[in-house]
Amino acid sequence: MPIPPEFDLIGVGFGPSNLALAIAVAEHNAAAADPVTAHFLEKQPRFGWHRGMLLEDATMQVSFLKDLVTMRNPASEFSFLSYLHSRGRLVDFINHKNLFPLRIEFHDYFEWAAAKVGDQVTYGQEVVSVGDGFEVRTAGGSVYRARNLVLGTGLRPNIPEGFTTSDRVWHNHELLHRIGDVHDPERCVVIGAGQSAAEVTAFLHERFPEAEVCSVFARYGYSPSDDSPFANRIFDPEGVDAFYQAPEDVKRRLMSYHANTNYSAVDIDLIDDLYRRLYSEKVRGVRRLRILNTSRPIEVTPDGRVTLESLTTGDKSVLEADLVVYATGYRPADPAPLLGELGERCRRDDEGRLRVERDYRLVTPGLAGNIYLQGGTEHTHGVTSSLLSNTAVRVGEILGSITGGRGSTVDWPSVFSVKEWA
Repeated sequence: MPIPPEFDLIGVGFGPSNLALAIAVAEHNAAAADPVTAHFLEKQPRFGWHRGMLLEDATMQVSFLKDLVTMRNPASEFSFLSYLHSRGRLVDFINHKNLFPLRIEFHDYFEWAAAKVGDQVTYGQEVVSVGDGFEVRTAGGSVYRARNLVLGTGLRPNIPEGFTTSDRVWHNHELLHRIGDVHDPERCVVIGAGQSAAEVTAFLHERFPEAEVCSVFARYGYSPSDDSPFANRIFDPEGVDAFYQAPEDVKRRLMSYHANTNYSAVDIDLIDDLYRRLYSEKVRGVRRLRILNTSRPIEVTPDGRVTLESLTTGDKSVLEADLVVYATGYRPADPAPLLGELGERCRRDDEGRLRVERDYRLVTPGLAGNIYLQGGTEHTHGVTSSLLSNTAVRVGEILGSITGGRGSTVDWPSVFSVKEWA
């Protein structure tokens, strides 16, 4: 029986986070006397990032400078600016005077970068288990051995408890994959109050000019995202340090204070656009866009029958819909099933959450190697856990931990303390 290949690190999943790590490895090896051997396994047949929500006019909610590398290595040839130069659009982008590229453009940037490190990844390989000695097995029967494991398996669509999907009822991550099968609907219902919900509402309202589009959420109105300069400092690398060092009660307060930087928050321009549509229809006496606020679904049947309850009055109403879209967010993937018996050796806190070191390493006494998480660390590292904002710095820290150093090429000055945040 052949001996499985062994690597310094194996990355499970190849989304933006592990793509950024592959780039960090490539740049490290270009200058290192002792290169790091790394390989990444991705179940998709090619690189893809939220393809179902790559709407034509949707923009990123993060500055292009928070790409895969710039915060770690501003001189990197893998930067978004280098991508623009290679595509012949650098001057055009500068003239555009915009920090926030189209989402489809940023996805093309990711694909461009992934192709440059294609020798480090194998697509179409779904990891199904990790055994003793970090023996990694795939659904296709391939076996690899790793000294360190980096889990970057992304997020899972969140469907509210007690609800299911069907041919007429989807999560928004499937939108563009399935919308071509929908023809001349009379009514569409979108459930959720965040950016994706607002984007889907606007998209369906434009795509089906004869359909009624109902946006259902528990809030009184869409809440704008807070992207002001001081609030945005929670995404800074030093903000991660501050959060990690904070007591649990301070962590909870910080998450509560700054939830509107990311959760159930919508770009103000999109809020204004939807309100303009609503007002225009009211003027013209044509009511296609309906905002059903302070309401919650209590039942959604597979054929699209939605029963709503008013949170203010308790009254119930029924909507017969041709399409129902849950824009209800995502949840981190639980690594325990993948790790099997190794998962039982991962230490947890008093609330049953995985204990994670500052370098994103799971606390695993007695294991010969280390397991790192890219995502699922909000309880320890704050809101940047699953976001692009700190990805470049995070992968530098993970690689630095594997190679024996901090890994970041950026020296962040001390600006504020944990006490100041509280």
